[in-house]
Amino acid sequence: MPPDDLTARARIRDASMAVFAERGVAGATIRGIADRAGVSPALVQHHFGTKDGLRAACDAHVLEYLRGETKAGLDDGRIGESGYVAEVYASAPPLMRYLARALVDGSPAAAEVFDEMVGLTEAHLADRPGLSDPHTRAVVYTAMKLGVTVLHEHVSRALGEDVFGPSAAPRVGRATLDITAPGMLPDGLAERARAGLDAFEGERS
Repeated sequence: MPPDDLTARARIRDASMAVFAERGVAGATIRGIADRAGVSPALVQHHFGTKDGLRAACDAHVLEYLRGETKAGLDDGRIGESGYVAEVYASAPPLMRYLARALVDGSPAAAEVFDEMVGLTEAHLADRPGLSDPHTRAVVYTAMKLGVTVLHEHVSRALGEDVFGPSAAPRVGRATLDITAPGMLPDGLAERARAGLDAFEGERS
Protein backbone atom coordinates (compact mmCIF):
# COMPACT_ATOMS: atom_id res chain seq x y z
CA MET A 1 0.00 0.00 0.00
CA PRO A 2 1.48 3.40 -0.98
CA PRO A 3 2.44 5.79 1.87
CA ASP A 4 -0.24 8.31 0.85
CA ASP A 5 -2.90 5.59 1.27
CA LEU A 6 -1.61 4.91 4.79
CA THR A 7 -1.81 8.62 5.57
CA ALA A 8 -5.36 8.85 4.21
CA ARG A 9 -6.40 5.79 6.19
CA ALA A 10 -5.08 7.26 9.45
CA ARG A 11 -6.70 10.61 8.68
CA ILE A 12 -10.05 8.93 8.08
CA ARG A 13 -9.72 6.90 11.27
CA ASP A 14 -8.92 9.99 13.32
CA ALA A 15 -11.83 11.88 11.75
CA SER A 16 -14.10 8.94 12.56
CA MET A 17 -13.04 9.02 16.19
CA ALA A 18 -13.86 12.72 16.41
CA VAL A 19 -17.25 12.37 14.73
CA PHE A 20 -18.18 9.27 16.74
CA ALA A 21 -17.20 11.10 19.94
CA GLU A 22 -19.46 14.02 19.04
CA ARG A 23 -22.47 12.22 17.56
CA GLY A 24 -22.16 8.57 18.47
CA VAL A 25 -22.10 5.83 15.88
CA ALA A 26 -25.84 6.14 15.24
CA GLY A 27 -25.61 9.86 14.50
CA ALA A 28 -22.45 9.69 12.38
CA THR A 29 -22.51 9.37 8.60
CA ILE A 30 -19.94 8.28 6.06
CA ARG A 31 -20.31 11.64 4.33
CA GLY A 32 -19.80 13.57 7.55
CA ILE A 33 -16.68 11.58 8.35
CA ALA A 34 -15.39 12.08 4.81
CA ASP A 35 -15.95 15.84 5.11
CA ARG A 36 -14.09 15.93 8.43
CA ALA A 37 -11.18 13.98 6.92
CA GLY A 38 -11.13 16.02 3.73
CA VAL A 39 -11.64 13.00 1.49
CA SER A 40 -14.43 11.54 -0.62
CA PRO A 41 -17.04 9.15 0.81
CA ALA A 42 -15.85 6.61 -1.76
CA LEU A 43 -12.35 6.68 -0.26
CA VAL A 44 -13.78 6.08 3.22
CA GLN A 45 -15.67 3.06 1.92
CA HIS A 46 -12.60 1.88 0.03
CA HIS A 47 -10.55 1.75 3.23
CA PHE A 48 -13.16 0.72 5.79
CA GLY A 49 -16.31 -0.38 4.00
CA THR A 50 -19.04 0.59 6.47
CA LYS A 51 -19.50 2.49 9.72
CA ASP A 52 -19.06 -0.81 11.53
CA GLY A 53 -15.70 -1.17 9.82
CA LEU A 54 -14.77 2.34 10.90
CA ARG A 55 -15.81 1.68 14.47
CA ALA A 56 -13.83 -1.55 14.56
CA ALA A 57 -10.73 0.32 13.37
CA CYS A 58 -11.22 3.01 16.01
CA ASP A 59 -11.74 0.41 18.72
CA ALA A 60 -8.59 -1.45 17.69
CA HIS A 61 -6.61 1.80 17.68
CA VAL A 62 -7.74 2.70 21.21
CA LEU A 63 -6.87 -0.74 22.54
CA GLU A 64 -3.45 -0.69 20.89
CA TYR A 65 -2.77 2.77 22.29
CA LEU A 66 -3.77 1.87 25.84
CA ARG A 67 -1.69 -1.31 25.78
CA GLY A 68 1.32 0.53 24.42
CA GLU A 69 1.18 3.43 26.86
CA THR A 70 0.55 1.14 29.83
CA LYS A 71 3.58 -0.95 28.91
CA ALA A 72 5.74 2.14 28.41
CA GLY A 73 4.59 3.81 31.62
CA LEU A 74 4.48 0.92 34.05
CA ASP A 75 6.43 -2.01 32.64
CA ASP A 76 9.20 0.10 31.08
CA GLY A 77 9.20 2.57 33.98
CA ARG A 78 8.67 5.73 31.92
CA ILE A 79 5.88 7.07 34.13
CA GLY A 80 8.40 9.28 35.93
CA GLU A 81 9.69 10.92 32.72
CA SER A 82 8.43 14.33 31.64
CA GLY A 83 8.68 13.27 27.99
CA TYR A 84 6.36 10.34 28.57
CA VAL A 85 3.85 12.50 30.44
CA ALA A 86 3.93 15.13 27.69
CA GLU A 87 3.50 12.47 25.02
CA VAL A 88 0.43 11.03 26.75
CA TYR A 89 -1.18 14.42 27.39
CA ALA A 90 -0.67 15.37 23.74
CA SER A 91 -1.90 12.13 22.18
CA ALA A 92 -4.56 10.85 24.55
CA PRO A 93 -7.40 13.44 24.38
CA PRO A 94 -8.98 12.39 21.04
CA LEU A 95 -8.89 8.75 22.10
CA MET A 96 -10.32 9.49 25.54
CA ARG A 97 -13.19 11.50 24.04
CA TYR A 98 -13.95 8.61 21.72
CA LEU A 99 -13.70 6.11 24.57
CA ALA A 100 -16.05 8.20 26.72
CA ARG A 101 -18.75 7.98 24.05
CA ALA A 102 -18.01 4.31 23.35
CA LEU A 103 -18.44 3.44 27.03
CA VAL A 104 -21.82 5.16 27.07
CA ASP A 105 -22.99 3.80 23.71
CA GLY A 106 -21.72 0.28 24.35
CA SER A 107 -19.05 -0.11 21.70
CA PRO A 108 -17.73 -3.69 21.45
CA ALA A 109 -14.31 -2.42 22.46
CA ALA A 110 -15.65 -0.68 25.55
CA ALA A 111 -16.11 -3.97 27.39
CA GLU A 112 -12.70 -5.16 26.22
CA VAL A 113 -11.03 -1.92 27.37
CA PHE A 114 -12.72 -2.14 30.74
CA ASP A 115 -11.84 -5.80 31.24
CA GLU A 116 -8.25 -5.26 30.15
CA MET A 117 -7.85 -2.30 32.52
CA VAL A 118 -9.27 -4.43 35.33
CA GLY A 119 -6.74 -7.15 34.56
CA LEU A 120 -3.81 -4.75 34.49
CA THR A 121 -4.96 -3.09 37.71
CA GLU A 122 -5.53 -6.38 39.48
CA ALA A 123 -2.02 -7.51 38.63
CA HIS A 124 -0.60 -4.40 40.31
CA LEU A 125 -2.89 -4.70 43.35
CA ALA A 126 -2.43 -8.41 43.96
CA ASP A 127 0.00 -7.95 46.86
CA ARG A 128 -1.55 -4.81 48.34
CA PRO A 129 -3.28 -4.99 51.73
CA GLY A 130 -7.03 -4.58 51.93
CA LEU A 131 -10.22 -6.05 53.35
CA SER A 132 -11.69 -6.72 49.89
CA ASP A 133 -10.28 -9.09 47.31
CA PRO A 134 -7.90 -7.69 44.61
CA HIS A 135 -10.34 -8.36 41.74
CA THR A 136 -13.16 -6.39 43.34
CA ARG A 137 -10.79 -3.54 44.15
CA ALA A 138 -9.54 -3.55 40.55
CA VAL A 139 -13.08 -3.45 39.16
CA VAL A 140 -14.10 -0.55 41.40
CA TYR A 141 -10.86 1.39 40.83
CA THR A 142 -11.18 1.00 37.06
CA ALA A 143 -14.76 2.21 37.19
CA MET A 144 -13.69 5.23 39.23
CA LYS A 145 -10.86 6.06 36.82
CA LEU A 146 -13.05 5.72 33.74
CA GLY A 147 -15.74 7.77 35.45
CA VAL A 148 -13.58 10.86 34.93
CA THR A 149 -13.42 10.00 31.23
CA VAL A 150 -17.14 9.37 30.84
CA LEU A 151 -18.06 12.48 32.86
CA HIS A 152 -15.35 14.62 31.26
CA GLU A 153 -17.74 17.44 30.34
CA HIS A 154 -18.95 17.81 33.94
CA VAL A 155 -15.43 17.44 35.35
CA SER A 156 -14.16 20.11 32.94
CA ARG A 157 -16.99 22.46 33.93
CA ALA A 158 -16.30 21.95 37.63
CA LEU A 159 -12.54 22.45 37.20
CA GLY A 160 -13.00 25.46 34.93
CA GLU A 161 -10.83 23.99 32.17
CA ASP A 162 -10.68 21.05 29.78
CA VAL A 163 -9.93 17.95 31.85
CA PHE A 164 -7.92 16.55 28.92
CA GLY A 165 -5.84 19.70 28.56
CA PRO A 166 -2.18 20.02 29.62
CA SER A 167 -3.11 22.12 32.65
CA ALA A 168 -6.08 20.23 34.10
CA ALA A 169 -4.80 16.73 33.37
CA PRO A 170 -1.94 17.02 35.91
CA ARG A 171 -4.44 18.36 38.47
CA VAL A 172 -6.57 15.28 37.98
CA GLY A 173 -3.49 13.06 38.10
CA ARG A 174 -2.35 14.53 41.41
CA ALA A 175 -5.83 14.25 42.91
CA THR A 176 -6.01 10.61 41.86
CA LEU A 177 -2.67 9.92 43.51
CA ASP A 178 -3.80 11.69 46.68
CA ILE A 179 -6.92 9.54 46.84
CA THR A 180 -5.26 6.20 46.08
CA ALA A 181 -1.77 6.51 47.53
CA PRO A 182 0.06 5.27 49.41
CA GLY A 183 -1.79 2.18 50.53
CA MET A 184 -3.31 1.07 47.27
CA LEU A 185 -0.54 1.60 44.75
CA PRO A 186 2.58 -0.58 44.46
CA ASP A 187 5.59 0.70 46.37
CA GLY A 188 7.24 3.63 44.63
CA LEU A 189 4.66 4.03 41.85
CA ALA A 190 3.01 7.13 43.29
CA GLU A 191 6.39 8.79 43.82
CA ARG A 192 7.47 8.06 40.25
CA ALA A 193 4.18 9.35 38.88
CA ARG A 194 4.47 12.56 40.90
CA ALA A 195 8.05 13.00 39.69
CA GLY A 196 6.82 12.76 36.11
CA LEU A 197 4.13 15.36 36.76
CA ASP A 198 6.63 17.66 38.47
CA ALA A 199 9.04 17.40 35.57
CA PHE A 200 6.31 17.96 33.00
CA GLU A 201 4.93 21.05 34.75
CA GLY A 202 8.43 22.36 35.40
CA GLU A 203 9.23 22.26 31.69
CA ARG A 204 5.94 24.03 30.85
CA SER A 205 6.47 26.87 33.34
